[in-house]
Amino acid sequence: MAFRRSHSLSLPIGLLSLVWTINIILLATSATTVATNVRLSFVRKQSKTLPVFREAPVFRNGDECTNDPVHVAMTLDSNYLRGTMAAVLSILQHSFCPENVFFHFLWTRYDEDIYTSIKTTFPYLRFKIYKFDSKKVRGKISKSIRHALDQPLNYARVYLADILPMNVSRVIYLDSDIVMVDDVEKLWRVNLEGKVLAAPEYCKANFKRYFTNDFWMDPALSRTFTGRNPCYFNTGVMVVDVQKWREGGYSYKVEEWMAVQKQKRIYHLGSLPPFLLVFAGNIKGIDHRWNQHGLGGDNIQGRCRSLHPGPISLLHWSGKGKPWLRLDSRKPCTVDHLWAPYDLYRSSKHTLEE
Repeated sequence: MAFRRSHSLSLPIGLLSLVWTINIILLATSATTVATNVRLSFVRKQSKTLPVFREAPVFRNGDECTNDPVHVAMTLDSNYLRGTMAAVLSILQHSFCPENVFFHFLWTRYDEDIYTSIKTTFPYLRFKIYKFDSKKVRGKISKSIRHALDQPLNYARVYLADILPMNVSRVIYLDSDIVMVDDVEKLWRVNLEGKVLAAPEYCKANFKRYFTNDFWMDPALSRTFTGRNPCYFNTGVMVVDVQKWREGGYSYKVEEWMAVQKQKRIYHLGSLPPFLLVFAGNIKGIDHRWNQHGLGGDNIQGRCRSLHPGPISLLHWSGKGKPWLRLDSRKPCTVDHLWAPYDLYRSSKHTLEE
């Protein structure tokens, strides 16, 4: 049950019929590359609270692959596990060297059910799980506009350099609500040009709206952007030079702004603003194709959104609406059908056929 796969997709903007066409192409591509007599097995239910997943196909390296690892970090949470499983499948499916991808998962406590789900869904996956001590952010998190943004695990990305092994000098951090439709190694090999992190920048976005009037009216605070041309970037997709992060003490620098927020409300959105305060205007900007974000709609109502123009390598359902919840409620947005082919949930009607 082995796959070799190397292709990327450029997803166009269009009507519902076009999106469904893409969906059919994705399913057809998967079906044509499955070796004959391949059968996806079902896992035994391990928990009354966790979804039950089918076993994923095994993906093998192409003939020209080396042994160079690609490190990917993600968080593990029972509420987002279905998204994580889909994200992992998409990364492996579109990678030319899937056996080179090593996953670093972070959770706040040991959960045998989650561990068993990963092992049975991806028996050949290379991964390690680390405990993120939520005490690190106890008393440092301020209430934001959405409860999910206030969870300690949402701040684990701040401490990646402290948690990952010293031999990991670079990592790709990804949120759990993404789907990769291109080879992850292309993102891995981005030239950071000496910067600590790389991410798509959105300089046409209204940067000022990410901070309160109190912030902009206080010269001692707002001068932090002096000499910089700050642009919004989304922290759900980042390539991080872990070694430079350690050397620069950037975890502490982010924490400093979290402390300011506790004293004087200067922003509304979880862990994003302190990242902007430290890094905006001083990152390596990369192609927007690597984060087609906002597909989950806004943070309040999660209204449907369309795809942005241009080629796409990664789809990101940032915002309130998550594709698995909208599909299950039978009120999906058009873009949710692009996530469905990667859903390994056993009861899903939108999954790869046996």
